[in-house]
Amino acid sequence: MILTENLRGAGLMVVSMLLFAINDAFIKSLGGQLEVFQTLFVRTALVVVFLGIAVTWKRGWVRVDMPFEIRIIMWLRALTEVGAAYFIVQALFNMELVNLTAILQVLPLAVTLAAFLFLGEPLGWRRLLAIAVGFVGVMLIIQPTSEGFNSYSFHAIGGVICVTGRDIFARMMGRIISAQLMSLQAATMVLIFAFIAGYWEDWGPVPPTAWIGLVGSAVAISVGYVVSALVMRHGDIGYTAQFRYTGLLAALVLGYVFFDEWPNALTLIGAVIVVATGLFALNRERRAPKG
Repeated sequence: MILTENLRGAGLMVVSMLLFAINDAFIKSLGGQLEVFQTLFVRTALVVVFLGIAVTWKRGWVRVDMPFEIRIIMWLRALTEVGAAYFIVQALFNMELVNLTAILQVLPLAVTLAAFLFLGEPLGWRRLLAIAVGFVGVMLIIQPTSEGFNSYSFHAIGGVICVTGRDIFARMMGRIISAQLMSLQAATMVLIFAFIAGYWEDWGPVPPTAWIGLVGSAVAISVGYVVSALVMRHGDIGYTAQFRYTGLLAALVLGYVFFDEWPNALTLIGAVIVVATGLFALNRERRAPKG
C-alpha cells in the first residue's frame, strides 16, 4: 500500500489522540492529590524541560532570518493554546464532563470548515458525511444530558474556537520551524498561564506517589504536542480531522483497563460506528487513484 500524505496525516492524528488520551489517564490517576492549576503547572514545567532538550538536540531554535509574518503566526498559535487551556479548564470546573466532551467533538467539523474558508482546502460531501456520521457515533458514546449544559458551555465553545485557530495557524506556518520548537513555545505560554492562575489556589508539596502520574503525563503530552503539530503538515485537513474521534475510543479502552469503567450498549454501538467510518475513509484513500 502506498503511504499517501493523507494516510500519513491520519496515522499521525491517531497517534496524537492516543497520546492525549494517555495523558488524561495519567492525570486522572492522580486522584485530586494536587490543585488543578498546580497539576497543570508542574506537568507543563516538565514538558518545557523535555521539549527544550529536544529542540536543543535537533538545533531547532528560531532562525534570525525568519519572516516577520511567521513570527506573528507563531505567537498567535501560542496564544490560542493558552486560550484553549483557559476555556477548557473553566468548563471542566463548572459543567458535566460528558457535555464538555460532546461540545469538543465539534472540532473535526470546525477545523475542516475553517481550512476550507481560510486556507482554500477542498471540502467534498463524502468527507463531511464521514465526519457527521462519526459525530453521531461519538454522541452515542458520551450520551450527553440536556440538564448538564449551562452558561459555561460557551467556555467549551471558546475552547473549540481556540483549538481550531491553533491548528489553522500551525498549517499556515508550514515547515519553516520545527514541530518541537512550535510545541515548546505553546507549552511555555501555558506554563506562564498556569502559574498566574494558580495564585488563587492553595499549593502544597507534591506527594511522591504523584510524580509517576505527572512524569507519565508530561512524556505523553510532550510527544503529543509535537505529533499534533506534525499532523498539520500532512494531508488534507478535511480527511485527517475525522480521525480525532479515535481519541475517544482510546479513552474508552484506557478507562476499562485501568479504571474498571465498563461501557454500556449504546457506547459500544457508537464505538463501532466511529471505527467503521475511519476504516471506510482509509479504504477510500487506499483505493483512490494516485497521480
